[in-house]
Amino acid sequence: MHEVGIMESTLAAVRREAVARHAAHVDRIVLRIGVLSGVEPDALRFAFEACAPGTLAAGAALDIETVPALAHCATCDRDFAAGRGFICCCPECGDFSGDLRSGRELELRRIEFTPTTP
Repeated sequence: MHEVGIMESTLAAVRREAVARHAAHVDRIVLRIGVLSGVEPDALRFAFEACAPGTLAAGAALDIETVPALAHCATCDRDFAAGRGFICCCPECGDFSGDLRSGRELELRRIEFTPTTP
């Protein structure tokens, strides 16, 4: 399950940011995960529950924003919902497109901290 490695890397990045901002605790982590990224949100949540205890993110909320797969048709100059494949058929004109514009994201979108008290 590669989601554990992804979460370990995410928590390391969160820790670096928390330390740099002198945060006492991490309250919320928001991730953006594309449907074509190969990452399973439920497995990522499980990995978070396993990896977060003992870190600054222990007890933090994990929000996952799902990013749909969108392809772009050069003929129509429009984006359209893409299926699971990497070559998609435009519903407007029928041309094929391999120009995926979204759906492969895996990003740390936002971290919310509790600041340390002076």
